[in-house]
Amino acid sequence: MVEITTWHLEMTSPEQSVPRNESRGLLVAECEVDQWQFNRFLYQFVGAAWEWQDKLSWPEQEWRSYVERPELRTWLASCEGSPAGYFELEKQGSDVEIKYFGLAPAFIGRGFGSYLLSQAIHNAWRWDSPERVWVHTCSLDHPSALTNYQARGFSLFKTDVEAI
Repeated sequence: MVEITTWHLEMTSPEQSVPRNESRGLLVAECEVDQWQFNRFLYQFVGAAWEWQDKLSWPEQEWRSYVERPELRTWLASCEGSPAGYFELEKQGSDVEIKYFGLAPAFIGRGFGSYLLSQAIHNAWRWDSPERVWVHTCSLDHPSALTNYQARGFSLFKTDVEAI
């Protein structure tokens, strides 16, 4: 039996954000054309190392329904002409969740994570002036994930432990 800890973090004001503005060559742009196949690719490309499995069995229609909603926006991070990572933001009433966030294995350890997270936070706060921006991470994620979220200004509001 393995225990997985999930941490839920939030910001309730953009002033809580502690951005990292040095891009180190990472380019971040919103994917303004919904392409469910691209979101599926990014989910697998970034998530494979962290055991993201929830959506792997989704058929095309489920991916379309997920991606082609006005409540979901996707940003691509690239470096040296290659996809380097991504994040998705999901509008949830008066909140915005950083739904998925991560770097591809070849780009981990190059100092990109803090900048990419800063971009996610910045864009979340710019989307219809939410009351809260939140995210969750777990013990299966990169060992620096929780520290990065907290260093960028997120505060822990809930912790769950699940035995699987």
